[in-house]
Amino acid sequence: MIILGYLLAILIGMSLGMIGGGGSILTVPVLVYLFDFPAKEAIAMSLGVVGIAAIVGAGTHWRQGNVLLRTSILLGIFSMLGAFLGAKYLAPLVSGTVQLVVFAFTMLVAAFFMFRNKQVDENAESQVNMPLLALFGILVGAFTGLVGVGGGFLLVPTLVLLASVPMKKAVGSSLLIISLNSMAGVLGYLGSVPIQWSFLTAFSFLTVVGISLGSQLTRYVSQSALKKGFSIFLILMGLFILYKNRAEFVPQAEKGISSWSQKLSITS
Repeated sequence: MIILGYLLAILIGMSLGMIGGGGSILTVPVLVYLFDFPAKEAIAMSLGVVGIAAIVGAGTHWRQGNVLLRTSILLGIFSMLGAFLGAKYLAPLVSGTVQLVVFAFTMLVAAFFMFRNKQVDENAESQVNMPLLALFGILVGAFTGLVGVGGGFLLVPTLVLLASVPMKKAVGSSLLIISLNSMAGVLGYLGSVPIQWSFLTAFSFLTVVGISLGSQLTRYVSQSALKKGFSIFLILMGLFILYKNRAEFVPQAEKGISSWSQKLSITS
């Protein structure tokens, strides 16, 4: 199982390199189910792994001309602030199940809008509403800090929908923002969650190998195909997360029904 976990580290990197997201979505389950890390520790370390891999992937996309620096820096600054606050103050307030379910529903909504969004110009960075983009940066950052992910699955749709950024450039730009988000999130978890730095370093190395491969493959895949593939990925992972957490809610529903039955019985 451990060998499988290290092989999946390469796949995690490839998903980041090709679609600009999915790293933490895959990393957290791998760390929890294959390496037996506690959930909170896995979340904190996944941010570190994805942050390291994302900065390497951003460098590759930069050389390919797929990073829009102005938009990335603006969105990155505000999302870093949100990520730190989300990890530091919001994450301790909710259970892991609530985090994952909210995460899954947001993935499905993002996939819907990605499917229906019109094609955009492949070459230019459009004029955007900067205050609105800054607001979304804070919200996306707070959400990523809350649920413990780098935020690519939200950042890519945000760049495409709000800034009219072409898909390939949204992927490259999101990697730069993910690296900033993830490091801010790790800082938010420091002191409250133990982190095994030696394991994080080894796992990150394999993820970097994967993201280098994935970043190179994007040049051979069309923008339309990337967009559809990303949307399908969001749908599948969102449904999977909801399926995995169904057992947490069924007992609660049964408990509620049982309680109402007892009250009715007593009343009658």
